[in-house]
Amino acid sequence: MGWRTVVVTGCAKLDYKMDYLVVRKQDQVSRVHLSEIGLLMIESTAVSLTAALLCELMKKKVKVIFCDEQHNPHSELLPYYGSHDTSIKLKKQIHWKDSIKETVWTEIVAEKIRKQAQHLAEKKYTAQADMLVQYGKELEAADATNREGHAAKVYFNALFGMNFTRSEENSINAALNYGYGIILSCFNREIVASGYMTQLGLFHDNMFNQFNFASDLMEPFRVLVDRKVADMMPAKFEREERMALIYLLQDRVEIEGKSNFVNNAVKIYCRSVFDALNEGDISLLKFYKNK
Repeated sequence: MGWRTVVVTGCAKLDYKMDYLVVRKQDQVSRVHLSEIGLLMIESTAVSLTAALLCELMKKKVKVIFCDEQHNPHSELLPYYGSHDTSIKLKKQIHWKDSIKETVWTEIVAEKIRKQAQHLAEKKYTAQADMLVQYGKELEAADATNREGHAAKVYFNALFGMNFTRSEENSINAALNYGYGIILSCFNREIVASGYMTQLGLFHDNMFNQFNFASDLMEPFRVLVDRKVADMMPAKFEREERMALIYLLQDRVEIEGKSNFVNNAVKIYCRSVFDALNEGDISLLKFYKNK
């Protein structure tokens, strides 16, 4: 699986030739070997693609995201079967015990709150960071008392102001939503590539959400988007801001004691979650650290 993020804008035709993605734009022709591509984002509705290219991208497990006319992520392409042993993996997923799912989810929430607290501490919001540390200590099984929700309110108000809410239509929320959409797509890719279903979550259980499992697993990685948006504090949300969030996947974090691109850290983390669920052992969980 590749590491490169390829973004196609404007009017273009994409096709496949000899293991290469070929991008034709007016008098310009560009080629990228499929083995190098981790994410292909089609940012314009004026782009056309061949069926042969789409099939090869799926074989290589390249994540493909399509944007709408406002350049926002709208849909993604996922193969029916991401692994040779999908049927075995699905049986395991269906039979994961509620107790281990609850325990793993609690650890994921705890890690998210820890990373939020760390972010606030780095921003010198010491009082709010201490509140989040306390919320983490109060965390019960499956977050029965909604410490995650309380932490989120304190966290976002510290970063973006006391009047900020996630329901507002503004450039900050547009940036957050865009970044979360990119991260969600990466988790969907890893879940499917490993042979599991995106619909069957640990905590998220919305019948209208096709990505419940990815919504669970991505929680600690949301903070990477928050960091980027808090640093930008965008007064507008246009191409420059979108590109910064797309290329977040090529930032580096530490996981397993080594420096890795974010998209590779997602893979390592996801596989550790699958191992923990299959073995009933949360000590197998591997979380990233900021460099």
